[in-house]
Amino acid sequence: DAEVKALNEELHRRSTIPQHVLQMIDNLPKDTHPMTQLSMGLLALQPGSAFGKAYRSGTMKKQEYWEQSLEDALTLVAQIPLLSARIFRNVFFNGEHIPSDPSLDWAGNYAQMLGVNDSEAFKEITRLYLMLHADHEGGNVSAHTTHLVGSALSDAYY
Repeated sequence: DAEVKALNEELHRRSTIPQHVLQMIDNLPKDTHPMTQLSMGLLALQPGSAFGKAYRSGTMKKQEYWEQSLEDALTLVAQIPLLSARIFRNVFFNGEHIPSDPSLDWAGNYAQMLGVNDSEAFKEITRLYLMLHADHEGGNVSAHTTHLVGSALSDAYY
């Protein structure tokens, strides 16, 4: 329980999305496909990449690459629910956003920000849904993509 609590606190700490990214998403045409909006939002978050900053500094050693990649991965995991909930609320609820609630766990907070249903049952089914999809059928495709991105020193935001 203590580790889960610490992870949730860490994700909430990392979840802030820069104002320029929120403004860009909010100003996109309403008929822009949600996946296009998500792609644009993730790309707009790239200037915050710990890996990118460390790599450009020229001082990072190869054995340290994983540390900065982990930093970026944790930050993206923290920011994606806020970004995707915002896109959802823009598309289906005329931009009426529900603020993040740091008292909730990662998945429960995402469910709350979607605003589809306020029940604890909806939060629980969202947790289950996200866990099932995180596995992605054993991770073969996702694992392969992760290996390619990591071995090519690609930026996780791209």
